[in-house]
Amino acid sequence: MDNSKFCGVVPPVIIPLREDRSLDKEAFEFSINRMIDAGVNGLFFLGSSGEVAFLTDEERMQVLHEAIRIVDGRVPVMVGVIDIETMRVIDQVKRVSELPIDALVATAPFYALGGPCENERHFRTIRKYTDLPLFAYDLPVSVHTKLDPEMLLRLGTEGIIQGVKDSSADDVTFRWLVLKNRDAGHPMQLLSGHEVVVDGALLGGADGSVPGLANVDPYGYCKQWEAAQRGDWEEVARIQDHLARLMLMTKRVKSTVGFGAGVGAFKTALWQMGVFNTNQMREPVQALVDADVAAIHEVLRINGMIEENAPIRTDWA
Repeated sequence: MDNSKFCGVVPPVIIPLREDRSLDKEAFEFSINRMIDAGVNGLFFLGSSGEVAFLTDEERMQVLHEAIRIVDGRVPVMVGVIDIETMRVIDQVKRVSELPIDALVATAPFYALGGPCENERHFRTIRKYTDLPLFAYDLPVSVHTKLDPEMLLRLGTEGIIQGVKDSSADDVTFRWLVLKNRDAGHPMQLLSGHEVVVDGALLGGADGSVPGLANVDPYGYCKQWEAAQRGDWEEVARIQDHLARLMLMTKRVKSTVGFGAGVGAFKTALWQMGVFNTNQMREPVQALVDADVAAIHEVLRINGMIEENAPIRTDWA
């Protein structure tokens, strides 16, 4: 199973919503085309940044059908089959595998929490139901389980999984996984989801990144990847400094924490930049307003993402 095409910059696509929380198809198309035009190497739909946990099965399929239509084969499409337990994940696998997609992405189970044996069996069971490349999504902040690197390496060398999307914020363990993967002959593609330290991940040998911030600045991450490919590590670090400063928008939010502050900040930035028509969120998360919007607008201005005299948008609320 060839998994070498899953590399470079693969943004987890953020979903634009209308005021009534329905999918904004026009903004969705504009945002996807903007990222493809910037040079992204793939797109990841129905991940955490895509509010997958907040979508019904019907809504997931609507997003995916629109995504496939818009992408139209221009870049590989990775799809999250994220659910609370194994057989519910299998249901997602069966549903999305009927569509022209390129890879699946699954977390560990996250309701009836198990141990290492159950987590390993989870991925082995998924493999029985699909021939598509399968990426393990390491997301302990949401699923309360840190995927064991020895287990991941074992699954990778046996062909059960073809890669890892690491959003654990455990850069030490990720570096060790990169080394062990290299020593084993590179059976897996290893992608970092840590927006602020992609430079270190690439220098250490990661195959690419899956940064939510790439929805806001895809050009920066694509230029960083290109610089890494030619070994210009000074340029890689310079671009990362810009991206790290831009990521501070998530720290400027004061009214909420977690998902509302993270993806909420990204949606607000895209709205202020004119990519999205609103910064609306899925229930029960509320859109950012007032001082939070002003703070994010200021981060965008300081970092050259909007014009110096651009007014703060308030046109949908």
